Amino acid sequence: MLIEIYKSLLQFFGKQYWWPAETKDEIIIGAILTQNTSWQNVEKAIFNLKKEGFCSLCKIREIPLEDIQQLIKPAGFYKQKSVYLKEIARFFENFDENTDTLQFRKMLLNVKGIGFETADSILLYAFSRPVFVIDAYTIRLLKRKKLFESSKYEEVQSFFMQNLPKDVELFKEYHALIVKLAKTYCRKNPYCTECPIKCA
Repeated sequence: MLIEIYKSLLQFFGKQYWWPAETKDEIIIGAILTQNTSWQNVEKAIFNLKKEGFCSLCKIREIPLEDIQQLIKPAGFYKQKSVYLKEIARFFENFDENTDTLQFRKMLLNVKGIGFETADSILLYAFSRPVFVIDAYTIRLLKRKKLFESSKYEEVQSFFMQNLPKDVELFKEYHALIVKLAKTYCRKNPYCTECPIKCA
């Protein structure tokens, strides 16, 4: 059923080409900034960082916290997120990118401000590791389709990864398509009549 949903979404919406970023560092920075805000706000913050030449982990490590805060204000929670950016920048300073995925994930989850969704977004989109990203939209879709009742992140993630081919590009595209579906039709107050996949 999951692969059928994917095919329907892909046919209806077309490829989403996520993650919208120019570099690996920009993906990592964006994954932090997108916490509890819209992507439109993240884009404003990313634009500010790029304008000053600070959209890299190396620069984030170097510049004062207060400077980061001013630049990322559009993304909200800028004081918290500035600290998180400093922490993730320090984490990657001497990181061995050959670390296996499970250990990599555990290490990311030990970084201040990094939860499951942020860690998995970094793994999948920045490092092309085969980890399916779960968010509130994914859980909403599964419940409305009556496919899976749990709301626990790792249980939902296991459901996807056990029922899909282990394919990084599929994982990237599927997650992006679910977000597109949720923002277009499968909202809190859904537009079911026009939705490309009908709920049970």
